[in-house]
Amino acid sequence: MNFKNNLPAQLAAGVGLLLLPLVLQLFGNAWVRIADMTLLFVLLSIGLNIVVGYAGLLDLGYVAFFAIGAYVYGLLNSPQLLETFAGLAAMYPQGLHTPIWVVLPLAAVVAGIFGVLLGAPTLRLRGDYLAIVTLGFGEIIRVFLNNMDNPYNITNGPKGVSQIDPLNFFGLDLGKRLMIGDYKLASVSLYYYLFLVLVMVSIVISHRLEVSRIGRAWMAIREDEIAAKAMGINTRNLKLTAFGMGATFGGVSGALFASFQGFISPESFTLMESVMIVAMVVLGGVGHLPGVVLGAVLLASLPEVLRYVAGPLQQMSGGRLDASILRQLLIALAMISVMLLRPRGLWPSPDHGKSLEIAAKPA
Repeated sequence: MNFKNNLPAQLAAGVGLLLLPLVLQLFGNAWVRIADMTLLFVLLSIGLNIVVGYAGLLDLGYVAFFAIGAYVYGLLNSPQLLETFAGLAAMYPQGLHTPIWVVLPLAAVVAGIFGVLLGAPTLRLRGDYLAIVTLGFGEIIRVFLNNMDNPYNITNGPKGVSQIDPLNFFGLDLGKRLMIGDYKLASVSLYYYLFLVLVMVSIVISHRLEVSRIGRAWMAIREDEIAAKAMGINTRNLKLTAFGMGATFGGVSGALFASFQGFISPESFTLMESVMIVAMVVLGGVGHLPGVVLGAVLLASLPEVLRYVAGPLQQMSGGRLDASILRQLLIALAMISVMLLRPRGLWPSPDHGKSLEIAAKPA
């Protein structure tokens, strides 16, 4: 039976997601942290899917928006700016603690603006050329953040921003454990429920965009930009909208990441992170929301699970193989196997499959 129309299966999945951190907490908070980071990568993949999956614009610099959102939150919720600017410290003697309903929208807006700024000069580029430009943009942002410690120390350069405040909801500090009777709910579990709610909201927003007129126009541009333009679609504005909309998801994810980690540095936003996010979208199924979520869950959690497999294999080899290298090798083999067996992704869009089947039928 179709999961979409299967209410018992939906209820079971919902209950499972709610109970997951409580079960993982029994094995240690490290497992809950893995679930938290997996949800953050799901949020990032949903945002990138708007750009890559719906509009067909290959973006290899998506981690830049992740970094922008993280630094917006970090600078507005840490002593970093107060230590640099004495006037600002005099204005806020109790510290700069920007509330969540201000900093999260601000991170989304700033990242969205940078998304439009990236999209504006790349409107005429396609394919590999667009990928190269976006890749360069991601590296420029990282290098820029790495060097903004002179003459004014704004980002603290490669040392990063520390002492970042955790999120605070109406007096509920997510950085501290919550006592419910005799039961202790760890901080990482509180973050899990917040991330889960935001992922669900993002899925609804992304789905509504997909079935809207804007979403159909994006898909028309993806399939044939010249034909879409001939049909009267404003490809320029729609491309900019895709870049801006996708970047807002990255900005919100970055702000959540900064509050969750309590420390950020440019080394957290390397090219490898962008490649992994793109791989999540492609591996799950480009343009298909359930597939994107599945790909993000697998690729975000698989490295941590394989950490427990690489250790015994290293011992079997007498210590001659490095565990981290072996883990990367296992991840690469798993990705290659999936792409060979499922070239359109683990959960591709059924519409794409139907069109390919019809095209393959002899006349």
